[in-house]
Amino acid sequence: MNNTLIIFAVILIIGAFAWYLYNSIIVAKIRVSEALSHIDVQLERRTDLIPNLVEAVKGYAKHERELFEKVTQARANLVSAKGPEEKAEANNQLSKTLKSIFAVAESYPDLKASQNFMELQEELSDTENKIAYARQFYNSNVLNYNAKLQVFPNVLFAKLLNFKEAEFFGATEAEKKPVKVSF
Repeated sequence: MNNTLIIFAVILIIGAFAWYLYNSIIVAKIRVSEALSHIDVQLERRTDLIPNLVEAVKGYAKHERELFEKVTQARANLVSAKGPEEKAEANNQLSKTLKSIFAVAESYPDLKASQNFMELQEELSDTENKIAYARQFYNSNVLNYNAKLQVFPNVLFAKLLNFKEAEFFGATEAEKKPVKVSF
């Protein structure tokens, strides 16, 4: 009877420990999903601002049709992107086209002075900062989750239960290059 009680206690302790490990991995995985949704919210906010920005610029720069088409295509690519890697690539493409719009705006002093354009530019700048923060938050949660999957004894449960590492929301090679500034 005494041996049965000891075996039962050992099984209970192992079960409680496995339950704790499983729950800690699940919580980390949920945090990764939540952090990715923060990025999605900010990316959606930016894509919602872009048509207004394009309309504000269109009135001044009628001959820049190709640029507007590129912005519209980049926006559509971001909206339809799936997964962190694809979203990061589409986000970078959209950022490049937005820089082109602001470069065009430099040629139109009336546009630069337009209150509507200035507000849109400020809001986009604010959104870019929020996207950067959301990316950082997501990547730190991915780091935490992936680390949980790699440490012992979690690695045993992770492989047994088929948990997969999450992808980081990374920068493209173009973003890693230094920015050239010329006066």
